[in-house]
Order: sequence, then structure tokens, then C-alpha cells
Amino acid sequence: MTEPARLLPLHLLQYEDGVRAALIEDLGHAGDLTSNATIPDGLRWRGAIVARQPGVVAGLDVARTAFRLIEPTLSFEGVTRDGEEVVPGDTLATIEGAARGILSAERVALNYLGHLSGIASTTARLVAAVGASHARIVCTRKTTPGLRALEKYAVRAGGGANHRFGLDDAVLIKDNHLAVAGSVTAALARVRERVGHMVKVEIEVDTLDQLDEALECGVDAVLLDNMAPTRLRQAVERVAGRAITEASGGITEATVGPVAATGVDLISVGWITHSAPCLDLGLDFDA
Repeated sequence: MTEPARLLPLHLLQYEDGVRAALIEDLGHAGDLTSNATIPDGLRWRGAIVARQPGVVAGLDVARTAFRLIEPTLSFEGVTRDGEEVVPGDTLATIEGAARGILSAERVALNYLGHLSGIASTTARLVAAVGASHARIVCTRKTTPGLRALEKYAVRAGGGANHRFGLDDAVLIKDNHLAVAGSVTAALARVRERVGHMVKVEIEVDTLDQLDEALECGVDAVLLDNMAPTRLRQAVERVAGRAITEASGGITEATVGPVAATGVDLISVGWITHSAPCLDLGLDFDA
């Protein structure tokens, strides 16, 4: 498997508004009633975000933003980095500042960090499961509304790669498009008439006959949907490097290895973004 590209951070503009909206939702009309009533004004405190289970970190900058939007003078120091593995008891970051501010931002910060780290951790397990295969694990557009950039970033933090970000990234002709267009050839002809020369075109195929038709039309990639490993291997052999091959449909940690062994280039998995469990993290205050 090739070395993954260096993980580049997201720009603050890509997530700050979302974090701000989440904090406003949590604070409501009256603010943090509990912290304001129980914590003396001006009291400073120090704490740490600690892993409760093993996994891969993603979203430290997002968590930092949540804390600093509540308390701009707060100190947030990352001990780990996104993309790094942690085990129970490891410290991800230390936080120091106004105790009220830390507690008011805690839940939103941990919601983001736990969710994104869960995606990264799930992706990393699938990446490990493909072993020495050259296949890459990629996500899909099955993302939480409003969190697509963050969730796809978390996939990259786990060693995976991204499929389309949106409908305008590339052409992906699926079964329903084919049902309306009438055939693979007709659908591809209409696409070539309408899109620019820089746009990549992928088509979903369910049978080897459809695959042959797509290859004759000169597609850039073929999505081999819900094919068993034996059929996938036959499809890869037929493609013979003429297009990128992508396997999809019901792939799990148990089945991803055999799928990768067929020689496909990409394995797309929707559930790594929409159903990955959160990584269990906690904020511990110093005694």
C-alpha cells in the first residue's frame, strides 16, 4: 500500500461558523446556568482531554475553536496530533483558563472531537485490514448535513481518501440514471455532450456486460456495485488498467480484506462517516 499524503489541516473558515452555531444552540437564551451558579467568576483551572479507549485522533483544531469562542484567552495545547494513535489514559490536549468557559464549551468540543476521532479510528481499522493491497479506503457523500468537510477530513486522518465532495465534483452515473437514460452508452453520450473535458466520469455497473459496454465508451472509473470477490476479480481482469476500479456495497471490516485482494483500486464505504461510533474521550480537571 502506498504511503498516505501528509495530512493538511482544514482552514478555520471551513468549520468556525458550524462550531459557533453549535455553541449558540447549547447556550440557549440564558447561558450555562450550572457553571455560572457553581463556579466563582474569575476562577482559573487546568484540565486535560484524555482518551478512554484506543483510537486515532481527529478534530483537535475544532475542539480548540469551541473552547476559544467561549473564552478567547484560554490556553489549549495539543499533546497529540490529528492522525496519531492513542490508547486509554493518553492525553490529547491540555486546557487552562477560566473554569466557567472551559465547562461551558466542554460538551460541544468533545462532541466534535469524539465524533471525528471515531471516524478516523474506524477508517484506520479498515485501512489496516486491506494489508499489503494497493486498494485505498474512500468515503462517500453519506455524511452528516453540515459536517461533510470535517467528516471527510477525519477519513483522511485515519489514512483513507475522499470520494466526491458534492454533486459538482465529478460525474457518477448510477443505476437510477441508467434506468432513465436507457443504457450505459446513451447515458455516457449525454454526459460527454454536456460536461467539460476536465470532469472525470464514473459509472456504476452491476454486471460484466455493463462493464464491457462502459469500457468501450471510455469511462474514467467504474463502480463495481455489490459484486462478490470472485466476480470482482473477473471485473478487474477485464478492465486491465483501462479505468479506475472501485468496489462498493455492504463492505465490512470482515469482508474488506477479501475485496482488496481482488485487485480493485478503491473500496468505498459509506458507514465510516454516517455510522462510525464516537471515540470515548473525557475532560479531566486537575485536583
